[in-house]
Amino acid sequence: MPTESGSCATARQAKQKRKSHSLSIRRTNSSEQERTGLQRDMLEGQDTKLPSSVRNTLLELFGQIEREFENLYIENLELRREIDTLNERLAVEGQTVDGAELSKGQLKTKASHSTSQLSQKLKTTYKASTSKIVSSFKTTTSRAICQLVKEYVGHRDGIWDVSVTKTQPVVLGTASADHTALLWSIETGKCLVKYVGHVGSVNSIKFHPTEQVALTASGDQTAHIWRYMVQLPMPQPTADCNQMSGEDEIEFSDKDEPDGDGDGSSDCPTIRAPLTSLKSHQGVVIAADWLVGGKQAVTASWDRTANLYDVETSELVHSLTGHDQELTHCCTHPTQRLVVTSSRDTTFRLWDFRDPSIHSVNVFQGHTDTVTSAVFTVGDNVVSGSDDRTVKVWDLKNMRSPIATIRTDSAVNRINVCVGQRIIALPHDNRQVRLFDMQGVRLARLPRSNRQGHRRMVCCSAWSEDHPICNLFTCGFDRQAIGWNINLPALLQEK
Repeated sequence: MPTESGSCATARQAKQKRKSHSLSIRRTNSSEQERTGLQRDMLEGQDTKLPSSVRNTLLELFGQIEREFENLYIENLELRREIDTLNERLAVEGQTVDGAELSKGQLKTKASHSTSQLSQKLKTTYKASTSKIVSSFKTTTSRAICQLVKEYVGHRDGIWDVSVTKTQPVVLGTASADHTALLWSIETGKCLVKYVGHVGSVNSIKFHPTEQVALTASGDQTAHIWRYMVQLPMPQPTADCNQMSGEDEIEFSDKDEPDGDGDGSSDCPTIRAPLTSLKSHQGVVIAADWLVGGKQAVTASWDRTANLYDVETSELVHSLTGHDQELTHCCTHPTQRLVVTSSRDTTFRLWDFRDPSIHSVNVFQGHTDTVTSAVFTVGDNVVSGSDDRTVKVWDLKNMRSPIATIRTDSAVNRINVCVGQRIIALPHDNRQVRLFDMQGVRLARLPRSNRQGHRRMVCCSAWSEDHPICNLFTCGFDRQAIGWNINLPALLQEK
């Protein structure tokens, strides 16, 4: 009988191995259903607090992932068999070792490429499902840590800005497009004072560091300084606002917004004229703030300038020019004579007034769209937010690149930093409010459902670290401000 050549024998062995491999795959597929049922029975027998629907979903996902990795393992075994077969054939044909090593390298590259493709497939296929599960767990945790305490309803148009006094008694201030600024009792939600001195939208409100004096910026091209006196009412029992309905995302129309006509802001004391009016701008005054000590104030305008005023005399001290487009915000350092201004020109600028004879300027370029706000934190850091859907943390000593970048899914409005805990509150165009740390790690999202939370764009946020009931306030185009209680120790511990 004729004898088989070495190469033919090798080919027949490879064919038998592939056939055996095909049979093993069929056996694996036929037993998958039985194995899944067994795993489900084992899981149901365990003591677990997970709802059955979540448990079943997790089991199915992990089963699919296990099958993918099993197929990957089998394919790797087949690749190794092919490598061995090729080496045997090369040896029979008298090829050198170097040629075999080269072929091994090529096959290893092929295996690596195949592994990379499967890895990417896993990520793409299961990202949506697993993200949805993780998101649901995060939302549940956020509800326990971030609780709505009080809603402040009384404005007749959207609220642009919210602020908390630095002096006793501690009250909440809101600035609205309805041409008014209102002061509120944080505990009761009752309107205490209404300021009606502006004839345009009130875009910003900030309180004097030591006196009962407010600074408001307006679309009437002025900033007003006005004095107030408030007497806090006794707290009244209120219904629990923290009961959540089963649905987390509900769409709203304008008819669902709170109606200000029936609220108590109309019967509170009214202030009609300011102590001082600052009038040097030729466009909308979009923001204003007090310098440390409260003897000077800075304003930001759509006329592309920021102005520094002497509060006592109302005189213009400096006109800060350099931005190429309208300004969007200004902020002062809590302990130093530093000012940061934001602009639609995609930059923000740092102005240094610590030396009275000069004021130096640093320009920060890192965003690709309007910088909606930039605020100081403790130390030498500035945090900036933009319509480009990013928030960046900067070191004032190195302005060339940010030290952290937060990427979001919506434009970011006026941000605020909890100085003591170094937590950033991000209000978004898409009605969300998210909390991040200074390293860019997401901590929580404020709950939003059909019963609580903002129904339209959230414009601003403000921390009040010392208040025992509410330590974060937000406001938006739905004409309301909201007071939240954030359990900061629990939030940081969960991180």
